[in-house]
Amino acid sequence: MTYCVGMRLDAGLVFLADSRTNAGVDQISTFRKMTVFEHPGERLLVLMSAGNLAITQAVRQILCERVAPDEPNVWNVKTIFEAVRLLGEAIREVHRRDAEALKEFKIDFNASFILGGQIRGEEMRLFQVYSAGNFIEATHENPYFQIGEAKYGKPIIDRVIQPATPLDEAAKCALISMDSTLRSNISVGLPLDLLVYEADSLRVTKFVQIDSSNQYMSMIRDTWGERLKQVFTEIPDPTWRDSAAAPGAPRLETEVTQPVRAPLPPAIQVETAPVPVQMVAGHPR
Repeated sequence: MTYCVGMRLDAGLVFLADSRTNAGVDQISTFRKMTVFEHPGERLLVLMSAGNLAITQAVRQILCERVAPDEPNVWNVKTIFEAVRLLGEAIREVHRRDAEALKEFKIDFNASFILGGQIRGEEMRLFQVYSAGNFIEATHENPYFQIGEAKYGKPIIDRVIQPATPLDEAAKCALISMDSTLRSNISVGLPLDLLVYEADSLRVTKFVQIDSSNQYMSMIRDTWGERLKQVFTEIPDPTWRDSAAAPGAPRLETEVTQPVRAPLPPAIQVETAPVPVQMVAGHPR
């Protein structure tokens, strides 16, 4: 498994991918999941993949090898929409060739991709492509995509990322998202590939490969963990309805409610507490 995230912002694009792949706890390897198609001044496309490594490598190989000038390829198509259609066709070609054989061995055809970038003459675009070769495009309302182990890193992105987010801030958010995933899932691991693309530059502008000795990533790991603990301790504990609380303090329980209880079987005797007897002047009342 892996984790990749791509963000489409007003100022540019952010791509981040890990490099771990595994076929069991004792078969963990490193394969880089990001491929860059760069013709400086003319186009910059970034492809990231997750899923079955044999499938994703086969798809990538088709895109890299089919470069005949008289046929559509990633180097000569006029739009990223055409490029993503080529990617979808490559996925379906691998499916036609391998899906039945994989099925015999009870292996699912599992592959997903993020493709984004810019071609001279059009705006930046970002797509997510599924195992069937179909795809969707990022929008102003939904400016990012995740593939692979997405659930751990999603909350921070949902809270922070908007189209107007500056690129460096978005890169920081992506790294925090990745750190959350690294902490919670062993199938995601270092090194990481981080590429930040500045709008209309039509070339790689910022790229870094991050390993365990990277100073900034170590700072993210330590600082984010400490800040989370600090915020956690600053949030008041729950205040129940019958507990003392400062005026205006938010209460967890404001009215009496009951859980859904299963009916007691008839054979079970329910003990009831005795009703207290109030004594007045020594005589029962």
